[in-house]
This record gives sequence, C-alpha cells and structure tokens, in this order.
Amino acid sequence: MVKTKNFTSDDVIKMCRGYMNEEHVAKVSKAYTFAEYVHRGQKRRSGEPYIIHPTQVAGILAELKMDPDTVSSGFLHDVVEDTGVTVEDVDILFGSDVAQIVDGLTKLSKVKYVAHKDELAENHRKMLLAMAKDLRIIMVKLADRLHNMRTLQYQTPDRQQAISNETLEIFAPLADRLGISAIKWELEDLSFLYLKPKEYHKIANLMDTKREEREGYIQEAIVAVNKALAELHLNYEIYGRPKHIYSIYKKMVNKNKQFDELYDLLALRIITQTVQDCYAVLGAVHTEWRPIPGRFKDYIASPKKNLYQSLHTTVIGPGTKPLEIQIRTRKMHEIAEFGVAAHWAYKEGETEKVKVDATGKRLDLFREILEIQNEYKDVNANDFMATVKGDLFSDRVYVFTPKGDVYDLPKGSVPLDFAYLVHTEVGNHAVGAKRNGKIIPLDTPLKNGDIIDIMTASQAKPSHDWLEMVKTTRARNKIRRYFKSQERTEDIEAGRQQLENYLIEHNFNPKEFMTKDALAKVGSKFQGFGAEEVLAAIGYGELSPQIIANRLTESYRRQQLKAAEDQKISEMLKNHQSSFNKGSIDQDTGVYIEGVDNLLVHLARCCTPVPGDPIVGYVTQGRGITVHREDCTNVIKNNSMQQRLIEVCWGNPSSRNVLYHTDLEIYAYNRNGVLKDVIQELNVLAKGLGNINARVSADDKTATIEAVVKVYNLTNLKQLMESLKKVPDVYSVVRANK
Repeated sequence: MVKTKNFTSDDVIKMCRGYMNEEHVAKVSKAYTFAEYVHRGQKRRSGEPYIIHPTQVAGILAELKMDPDTVSSGFLHDVVEDTGVTVEDVDILFGSDVAQIVDGLTKLSKVKYVAHKDELAENHRKMLLAMAKDLRIIMVKLADRLHNMRTLQYQTPDRQQAISNETLEIFAPLADRLGISAIKWELEDLSFLYLKPKEYHKIANLMDTKREEREGYIQEAIVAVNKALAELHLNYEIYGRPKHIYSIYKKMVNKNKQFDELYDLLALRIITQTVQDCYAVLGAVHTEWRPIPGRFKDYIASPKKNLYQSLHTTVIGPGTKPLEIQIRTRKMHEIAEFGVAAHWAYKEGETEKVKVDATGKRLDLFREILEIQNEYKDVNANDFMATVKGDLFSDRVYVFTPKGDVYDLPKGSVPLDFAYLVHTEVGNHAVGAKRNGKIIPLDTPLKNGDIIDIMTASQAKPSHDWLEMVKTTRARNKIRRYFKSQERTEDIEAGRQQLENYLIEHNFNPKEFMTKDALAKVGSKFQGFGAEEVLAAIGYGELSPQIIANRLTESYRRQQLKAAEDQKISEMLKNHQSSFNKGSIDQDTGVYIEGVDNLLVHLARCCTPVPGDPIVGYVTQGRGITVHREDCTNVIKNNSMQQRLIEVCWGNPSSRNVLYHTDLEIYAYNRNGVLKDVIQELNVLAKGLGNINARVSADDKTATIEAVVKVYNLTNLKQLMESLKKVPDVYSVVRANK
C-alpha cells in the first residue's frame, strides 16, 4: 500500500536547517509565516486548514534538498491565486526568483483539466511550455501534484479519475524523465489505486501474503552476498529493494504472467563508495552465482537520458531462485532517487541551475520540449502531445555513433529515426545503415548498445514508404515537411488551375480576379498566407477553390446585386408614384406611409425588417406605427392586429446610406473552429456586428449561433446569408423571428 508522510512546519524548517545556512532557513521560515497568515480561515475540501497543503508541498521540496527559493515557493505557491496577495507583493517580500516561480505556478493553475480531447491536448501543451521555461516551476508543480494525489479521496469519483489519468500521462513521466523515482513511483501507485482499484488491492494483498517468505529469502541472499564480498574489504550498504505495485501490474500485463511467475520481485541493492567498487562487487556476485543471459545492463558506462547510472544484473541466487541485484555508488543512488534535484547544488547559500554531467551535456528534457514547439509550430496540440509522449516520455533505447556519441530514442525506433535525430539532412539522404559493422535495413528495430552508422548519398531522397517505417513523430514530421517543400511547385500550379476553372465555370474572368494583390489580401485572412501559399493550399487540399473564389469576387457580386436591387425598387416606386400624393418618408427608418405624415415610426424588434423586405404597418396605442415584415409570425398569428394594419412602403434606398440591424440564426454541426469561421465570414460581408451568442446541443453534436448584423438592404443580407451557408459544417441560416 502507498504510505505517505505528513510534515509540520517545524519538520520542514528542521530539514532545511540540515543543509541550508541560517539566513536562508530564516527566509523559508518567513515564507511559512506569511503563507499561514494570508491563508488563515481558508479550508481544503477535506475540512482541514488550507495551510496544511502548502506545508506538505514545501516539505516534499525540502526532502529533495531544493534551494531556499524553491522551498519558499512551495509555501507560497497558492497565495496569488487564493488570496489578495499580488506577484509584486511576493517580489518585494521574497525577491524576484520566488516571484517568478509563484507567477509561473499561478498561470499554470488557470490551465484546468477538461474532458474534451482537443482542449485537453492544448491545455497540456500550455502547461509543458510554461514549465519548460524554469525547472523550479516543475519541481514545485510535481510536489503540489504529489500532495493532491495523497489527498485525492476528498474529490468526487469523476475528478479522481480525471486527475489520476492526467497524473499517469503527464506528471509521472515528467518525474521519470527528471530521474526523480522517489516521486515517480508514488504518483504511479496512487494513480493506479484510483484508476484500477480492484487490480491495485489484488496485487497489494498478494504482496502482503508473500511478505514473510520474500523477506526471509532476501535475508538469506544478503548473508550470501556479504560472505561473497568479505574478501574485498569494501565499505558498502546492502538492503532489499521493494517493488512498487504499478510496476508489478505493468510486468504482469506486458509479459502476460501471473504474480507468482514474476521472478524479479526479489531484488537487492548494493551501495558502494566508488565506481571501481561497483565493478568489483559485480565480479564477486557473478563469481558466486551464474548470471542469467540477457539480464545484465551497464548504465554506468551508458547513463540513461535522465542521468541515471547503475549496474543491473539478474543471477540464479540461493535456492536456485532468480535474484535481481542493482549496484551503484552513493552519488548515483542520490541521482536515482532525486534525479535533477540531486544536481540542484546548494553550497554556501548559492544555487546553481543544473550542473553539467561528466560528458558536458545538460539534462535537456525541457530544451527538447521547446525545440518541438519551435520546430513544429504548425502542428496542432494533439500532434504536439503525441510527439512529447511518444518521443520524450516513452521507454528508451540507447545507441552510439561510430565516434562514441550516445543518442537515446523511444523503444522500437529504427535507423531512420536515428538518422533524423542526428540531423535532418542525414535522414533525407539516408540509403542504408550499419549496426555494429554489419549492413541492416533502415526499418530494423534498434537495441541498447548498438553502434549505428548511417550511409548517405547526395542524390538520395525520402520515400513515402518512410512515413510508415519510422516510429518517432519527430522523424515523421521531418519527412512530411520534405514532401511538402518538394511538392510546393506542383501544388501551386494545381491550385492555380483549380481556381481558374472554378471562376470560368461561374462566368468570372480569372485574369481580372486572380491578381497577386487580390490573392494576398484573401490569404491574409488564412494564417497570414501570401498569394503562392493560397494557391499551394488549394493544390494540396487545405483550402477549397470555392471559398477562395467567393472571397475574390464578393465585392463585385455585392455591387452587382445592389445595383440590380436598386433598379428594381426604383422601377416599383416609379410605377406607383401616382398613389403617393400625400405623406412623407420617415428619416430614421426610411419607411414611406401613404396618406400620413409627421407620425412616429419604428421598426419591429421581433422580425427586424430591412429595405427590400415586404412590410406592413401596425398602428399602436400611443407609440405611433410599428413596421413589421409581412411574414412576421406575430402579425400572422395575432388576429387582433389585422384590423390595425396599414400599407407602408420603403422609400428610395439609393438615396440613403443607413445601416439596419437584423437578427440571424446560424445552425452548424459542432466542431472545433466553426464559431471562428462564422465570425470571420461575418466580419467580411456584414457592415457591422452587434451581439453574438453561441450554444451547443445537449448531445454536443450541433451548435446554434445567434448574431445581430448591420446591413444596407435585403440584397446585402441575402448575400451574407448565402456566404454563411458555404462555411463548412453550416447547414442552415435563417432570419430570427422572436
């Protein structure tokens, strides 16, 4: 079962005093006092005083021996979000470093866990990019998440599932890549407890049932190891290493085995003083017991990406039972338990960021995250997270170049993935590969310790088959980018031809409308495309020729329709001029009322008529005349209104330049971006916008968008409605009748 610690503020200060100077202990103590004061009276969901949570976060950080600014930030990480304290206040009281960490954590707190897949991926991208800017932010965030997981029983079942899923997908892999196994395993076990409680308790009970037998065997093995090492006269520690519940579950699932069939549940860990002692112990162990072939790994000579170092071997131990043994130095053990935190040097009150290791390479997980974002700015959030999870958070395989440089890739990667990791041009011109001096196909899975040499040729180029061959998203994106670049000329020409054909089919002259400036103007509304980008996007199917043609001709079509409508209205007025021998045009509404003048006139809000609509006047009591559309449901259904209707007519619209409000209802299939597309179309054709409201149906499949638009007349309105119907996934556009 997962056992957790509960720290008091005195515990935290005592831990800090064990490795900090008094000045910095005082700073941490001040941070607690301040946090306790501003959180006073606040309660957690459990009913406990809120200060208990930041105290546990600070305690976890102190246990990792983090610097005073980071531990102080643990106490203060919620003060800006949950109290009246500002970032500027934190800066004045505790310095700019603490303020920056707290500010980063406050912004992270606004990235909430959501159920929708696309929104969730975007939230995770924002979170990772924010944390990648300062390693200390993720250290506090990991401590914060760990304590939240320790108290997850106070959340609803739905929240427990959601938070546990996010922890297992994002935070546990982050802790693993940072090498902080002390946090990683607890996050995994706690997540497993809430996601699969039956499986968790089954394994926990099996472990308890076999505990005495297991502990007896471990003690027998320790005695045998001590005897084997006695002649070496080394200074070392030895103890049994417990397996964690989630790791046991993964082994049972991945290897399709029952609990009793897992031989590596029995393990010893030997801590030595020097690297030489590690190999001396290994030799003695292999002399005493026969090693199992294929079960030896030397992570001292070839450290993992997260700087983990250790010797792993499995031998046929006492009683002919398999026994796993890990051998490492004290420093290696600290790194294995605390990862990057062990490199966060605190000396004489000074803090360095992350020390360089023996090879001069920095721990570069966050550099890689930022590199993925910078290199693939055009990919969506789901692709970004697939790259992070697949390329950075997966199990790793370590291979070498012929010069001895070590590279790590996701397990299952092939030589092509390695080639693109070395350099894009190496990948683009690869023709073959050698593994340990022997030629192998480019799709051969790589193994730990392989020496890989990529053979290239200047005339070689990628094949479309490579997209199915590579395993990393990084390599796949680079191959796609190559084809997109190489096929650009063909796409531009194909797009030009498609657009010309569409314009000709609809009686427009391509030379008149397909100018470079016109295409660039339209393209500026599509991610800032230039003229050639618009044509290329049509060529490879990202944009339809219909949408671009409509944008190119919209001004011309609007002018033509307005001229035709004005002519029609002018002729109607001319034909009926003799009947308009009395009355006047209302200057506010543009409505002519036969036989009446100097009377208050206003347009009905229920049907919002515009010039060109067939209209009728309703004589109100004390409010003049209200003008409705003839098809207004209030007029048609209300019999009492019929006796008070009078004939009205629009004045000559050609002499007016007045905008009229009208209400539209737009119905669409719900998808990400449909509201943006509708608003973009409204901005182009409407003469002005009022309120815009949107809602989705109960089943989340359809959306209704209500918009108040400004137009000159019915012709203008009809053109707008027709254009809206061409927006992808819009299936109906109607005028509202309230």
